[in-house]
Formats: sequence, structure tokens, C-alpha cells
Amino acid sequence: MRIVVAGGSGFLGRPLIRTLKSAGHDVTQLVRRPVVKPDQLRWDPAEPVTLPEDTAAVINLCGVNIGHRWTPSYRRELRDSRVVPTTTLAKAVAAQGIELLINSSGVGSYGDTGQTEVTEESPALTGEDFLSRLSVEWEGATRPAADAGARVVLMRTGLPLSTDGGFLKPQLLPFKLGVGGKLGDGKQWVPWVSFIDWLRAVQFVIGDKEIDGPLNIVGPNPVTNAQFTKELGKALHRPTFMFVPKVAVRVLYGEYANEGYRSLRVKPQVLLSRGFRFEHATVDRALRAALSSR
Repeated sequence: MRIVVAGGSGFLGRPLIRTLKSAGHDVTQLVRRPVVKPDQLRWDPAEPVTLPEDTAAVINLCGVNIGHRWTPSYRRELRDSRVVPTTTLAKAVAAQGIELLINSSGVGSYGDTGQTEVTEESPALTGEDFLSRLSVEWEGATRPAADAGARVVLMRTGLPLSTDGGFLKPQLLPFKLGVGGKLGDGKQWVPWVSFIDWLRAVQFVIGDKEIDGPLNIVGPNPVTNAQFTKELGKALHRPTFMFVPKVAVRVLYGEYANEGYRSLRVKPQVLLSRGFRFEHATVDRALRAALSSR
């Protein structure tokens, strides 16, 4: 099928496009720069866009990296880079009668879950903190597509483990130097997911027309930060006896530092109920797969 991908230049988007093409799909990448390839289409996320007539699905991965100090101006960029393009694409899906919109989101929708396990049936929190409020607004921007009858899948992605970016990459150097350690007491839950399983889950969603609405893309066996730290140290053959106090991270990252200490015990209930089989069902296997791909 013809699949349009927005936000395809990031560390998730590039391998996803390769994977979709390898599976036989025709992929059109929306770009903001001048077009240099025949499979690209230039757009302005703030302006209406007309997608190819044969488009069967749109995958939206737009959004600047949250791993940055959240100044007032960067907060605006975090919001605008997500909500604005999502609104534009949802309206295009509605106007053109496109069947499927797969929209990126995050498990931050649930707020800090503490020791409580949450699923897609758990309510999103609209006022607890900036990230949960942003996630709710981001998902709400897909409403025009849903109102028009499109299948809208809200990918609440956890932390894909890849050495190319995201949660894992910045930890590699300190762990290799033997100064890696748990964050605080390490009791907070980490919503990890194998990068390969993330790619497989997206393809699974395209083919399963029963999947609609929120979708948690996380590993089936969550671990605490202390357990994750232990497994990463083991995979790199390094000690992990240190711990990182919150005040030290906050000096570097400001409010964003709180995200590393937030507990997100999230279960991929929909994927499991639909028969998706995780290739890397445990964090040690996911880490080995990520590190072996370097």
C-alpha cells in the first residue's frame, strides 16, 4: 500500500521507512526541505497538505526531542512540533477519506504511575504535569480523522532501545567508563521496548484492522530503573554500583530531569490481546539486540 510518513528523518523514522519499503510498501516521505528524491513530498506542517491519491495510511512521527532543558521557548517548540503537524495531517486524512492514521504519542499520557500497572484502558491524566498535558493535547489533535471515520491508532511508545538515539544512547559512555548507575533509589519503572519490536509493532498495526485508539508499545516485562541499570551494566561488562542523585541531573536538564525519576509501569495489553509476539520479551534480550547492532 501507499504509506505517507511524516517525521521520517529521526532515529525512529529512518529505519521505519527502510522496513516498510523492505516489506513491499510504497512510501512517501513528507519533508520540509526541497525535494531531492522521487519518494519525497514537500510540505509545511502549518499549512493544508494534499497527499497522494492512492494513500492508504499515514504515519506521523513529528516532534522535537524531549531530551532538552525545557525553557519556555522550548516548551512551545515541544507542543507546536507535535500538535500543529498532527492537526494538519488529521484534516488531510479526513478530507481525502484515508483509512488509517498512526500517530505517535507517549506513555507520558499516564503521568507517574508509581507501582500501579496501567493499560490502554487506564485514563490519561490531563493536569498532572507538562508532559501528560502535552500528550493529551497531541492525541486530541487527531480528532478530525477519527470523526471522519478513519482508524486512528495512538502509539503510546515507551523507550525504544537503540544505540542511535533515544533513552539508551546517552547512557552508553558513562556506563562504559564504569560510572553508570541507577537514578535515585531506582524503584521507578522503566517502559522499555526493543527497537526491533517497535518496528514490528508498527507493521502489525497496519495489518490488524481491529486495532484502534490508544496502543502501548512497550516491552511485556517492565523492570525498575535499578533492574535496568543492572542489566545494562551486565551487557557492557561494567560495574553499576553508583547512583545518580536528582539534583545533579536537574542542574544539567532542569525540569526535564524529572522524567528520569518518574515511574511508568505500562503494559502492552492491546498488542498481547491481538496475538503480537515480542521477539525480545525481556530487557536483557532487548539490550543485547541493541548493542549487537552497533
